[in-house]
Amino acid sequence: MAMASRLRARVVLSRCEWSNLRSLLRPSLNRGFSSSSIPSHLERVGFIGLGNMGFHMASNLITAGYKITVHDINYNALKKFSEKGIPAKETPCEVAESSDVIITMLPSSSNVLDVYTGRNGLLHCRSHLSPWLFIDSSTIDPQTSRMLSTNISKCLLKEKKGFANNPLMLDAPVSGGVPAAQAGTLTFMVGGLEEAYLAAKPLFLSMGKQTIYCGSSGNGAAAKICNNLAMAVSMLGVSEAFVLGQHLGITASTLTKIFNSSSARCWSSDSYNPVPGIMEGVPSSRNYDGGFTSKLMAKDLTLAVSSAAEIGLKCPLTSEARDIYMELCEKGYDSKDFSCVFRHYYSGRKRGVLYMHFRVHAQTQGFSALITAAEGGASGDSQSINYCC
Repeated sequence: MAMASRLRARVVLSRCEWSNLRSLLRPSLNRGFSSSSIPSHLERVGFIGLGNMGFHMASNLITAGYKITVHDINYNALKKFSEKGIPAKETPCEVAESSDVIITMLPSSSNVLDVYTGRNGLLHCRSHLSPWLFIDSSTIDPQTSRMLSTNISKCLLKEKKGFANNPLMLDAPVSGGVPAAQAGTLTFMVGGLEEAYLAAKPLFLSMGKQTIYCGSSGNGAAAKICNNLAMAVSMLGVSEAFVLGQHLGITASTLTKIFNSSSARCWSSDSYNPVPGIMEGVPSSRNYDGGFTSKLMAKDLTLAVSSAAEIGLKCPLTSEARDIYMELCEKGYDSKDFSCVFRHYYSGRKRGVLYMHFRVHAQTQGFSALITAAEGGASGDSQSINYCC
């Protein structure tokens, strides 16, 4: 009887210990968190990379009550935060010294490596790191993510925090672009130790609306590459279809209605339409300014091509899409949103019904010279034509 009582006591103790661990890991269901409700091991967050995405992500963390310290090589980006009383540091190493968690949002793999392993980088003091968790939301290749995760796990913590005996890393790239970053509705694709993912979930939900656990280290980065590959090919297909339809006499507004009520419906047609004048609030409505640049899309497609080559997989659409966006960049459209492929690669236009009927009739009657003159001469200068609805 005494032995049974002791065994029951041990079971109860184990359940209590598990309950404590689960309470540490369990995320709040609310997007917003008061500073008093933020777990102590997540309270101090260092944010590095304050560009179009990072600026809004860091701002949302501040709104949620986290104690933020920031760094960026762009002085003007830092100034926006320092003027609000947010601590700004000159080096990543200084950010790490005052943080429990580090979040990085950087343009490329080389930038990530420099911030983590370069001079005065985050891992400068390998023997006694203050942050127990490093979260990289950059879009980089899975191999770099896995290498960094391994290197970080070999470092030592200045003091144990939560369940972590050594520092941990999550690769957590995002989907949704600048509008979602600003609205706090990003989707995070997360790779790494699941316990770390669960512990960090309150952070993710302060910047986004959804988190998806993708598995082991590097899988978040792999998921993002696959997502952007599909997004690029989709945008090219939709743009190509719009241009073909226009040349066959169908207006973009009519095609949009057809696409969005049929099997062709997709994000590129119903949420991010590339044709000027069709949708408000998207880059095509503001001369393709803002949004996700063609340069970044070319970079992500290059990552996809390289990843496919490493495993010997043939991806012809990936290679063709990469070449198209590289060509756009070479033509000077690298800073324009990637949906500009409709206008600047396919030379697509937004036309009115009367014009399109005129064009089809002129073609059938053999008046090709009249069409050439109307469309800006032999050079095909699309800027000489009014973009009428």
